[in-house]
Amino acid sequence: MKDIKRWLPGALISIVLIAAILYFVDFQTMWNSIRTADYRLLAVSAVLSFVWMCNRAKVWQTLLRDKPKYVDVLFAACEGYLLNAFLPFRLGEVGRVFLLSRKSELTFSEILPTIVIERVVDLVFSAAFLIIGLTYVSDTQGSEKIGYIVGGLMIFGIVMMYVLARNRQWALDVFHKFSKRWPAVQKLGGSFLESFLSGLGVLTDGWLFLRFMFWMTLNWFVALVVYYLITRAFFPQAQPHWIFFVLGAAAFGGAIPALPGGVGTFEGAIAGALTLLGGDQSTALAAALTAHMYNYLTSGVLGSIGLMREGQTLSGVYRQILNFRKKEE
Repeated sequence: MKDIKRWLPGALISIVLIAAILYFVDFQTMWNSIRTADYRLLAVSAVLSFVWMCNRAKVWQTLLRDKPKYVDVLFAACEGYLLNAFLPFRLGEVGRVFLLSRKSELTFSEILPTIVIERVVDLVFSAAFLIIGLTYVSDTQGSEKIGYIVGGLMIFGIVMMYVLARNRQWALDVFHKFSKRWPAVQKLGGSFLESFLSGLGVLTDGWLFLRFMFWMTLNWFVALVVYYLITRAFFPQAQPHWIFFVLGAAAFGGAIPALPGGVGTFEGAIAGALTLLGGDQSTALAAALTAHMYNYLTSGVLGSIGLMREGQTLSGVYRQILNFRKKEE
């Protein structure tokens, strides 16, 4: 309860969206859509969801300069996604960094910058897809400006991280100059900042950055195929360009504060996008629920395997993360 100010806004957003879904959706139509869906396409998309997760681990391993073993990166990533599905405050992001730091020789502060870089590039891809998708949605004149603004901000963020990576000593000197009045802040912040800037070195290594962008682009391509197959399973008339808008909306919907697992916001984003394109909110919700179920399936299966092979439980990892955060604070 003492963290109510942190979790209440997201909970309210999820509850409002769930209430809207319950009000507007005809559940009989939704059930009929589920019964008549093309399960051949859904089966292929389920397999590709696991391919996406395995490829996502390769993206992260590349950012980590291939220092940890791939299998350790894969299971740490899956465990993190599993934690995000059940725990608040996106603790899964902290969790996967924490778990990988215990399996490798890398420290927590060395791994953390890779999560930041990964998420910023994700948002750039999301904005690009949303811009492409919005051009096909009727009555959205001017709406594409939102995508341009978000994309511009993300590109600016990448440029700033590149500048910091190229001028690490200057950034450290500036920090120490302005924080010298607070020794504790200078000691802790300086140590973290040094590791953070070291992690940004991937941006200054041309070959490493190209490899990272290759795997990241492949990762998003697989995601496009997965979402297209799910959409076609429920909307046979779906056009290939639909999926840019749907996936862009899903990515931004997942970034909105919400209950654990993006309950409500994820469904609302995908169902809203498909309703604009297909005109049937009940069938759109069926597709959104299927996409969300696949997220739970991949992280649940691989994440559970990872926890079992390490003799861990969700509650045990949760307590360890809380203890770790208190220690760091």
